[in-house]
Amino acid sequence: MIEPILLSMRIAAIATLFSGVIGTVLAYSLNKKDSFIKDFLEVLIILPMILPPSVTGYLLLILIGKRGPVGAFLLENFDYSIVFTWIAAVLAAAIVSLPLMYQNAKAAFQGVDEDYIKIARTLGASERRIFFTITLPLAKAGLISGIVLTFARSIGEFGATLMVAGNIPGKTQTIPTAIYFANQRGDNATANILVGIMVAFSFVLIFTLNRWTKKREDRL
Repeated sequence: MIEPILLSMRIAAIATLFSGVIGTVLAYSLNKKDSFIKDFLEVLIILPMILPPSVTGYLLLILIGKRGPVGAFLLENFDYSIVFTWIAAVLAAAIVSLPLMYQNAKAAFQGVDEDYIKIARTLGASERRIFFTITLPLAKAGLISGIVLTFARSIGEFGATLMVAGNIPGKTQTIPTAIYFANQRGDNATANILVGIMVAFSFVLIFTLNRWTKKREDRL
């Protein structure tokens, strides 16, 4: 049971890193625009949150599978296949969790008072300095919430992961897939322990986030 736990943590951490950076950049960039392209991109970003995970996994499989454009390119030029590797699990977790990060980051940036930014511009501050010294600190709470929820979603990803990474013990078997197949073979003891770990971990994660948010609001 240790291997699925450690692998899930590693996959979730890397997926959260990608989703955190990409989601924050996209939310900040699109927050300043109002066009058809913005609306179109937002739909693409949020779509994995609405679609069944198996559909997301299938579409990802079409893209990175051995006959897909990305998969075929990697196979022909580098003799490497992404499917049924832990990297495929990272991609699945990152894509499925990206909407959570984007939505939280978007709300955080929209909550920043524009007056502070306008004042900084009149004082000659560059856009880069404004972002790192004003926008980012003021949006910190929303971004941290997004990161925590993204990590929680990544560690619990099942459908898309199973489609592109499978359930290879010691290689791609995560906690959710280990629970599913333990239940399938009648190993309720293993399934119960892993479910307990998942529920306890998720509870502590969200509880800690809520307490931190409340204390921060009280200080403000």
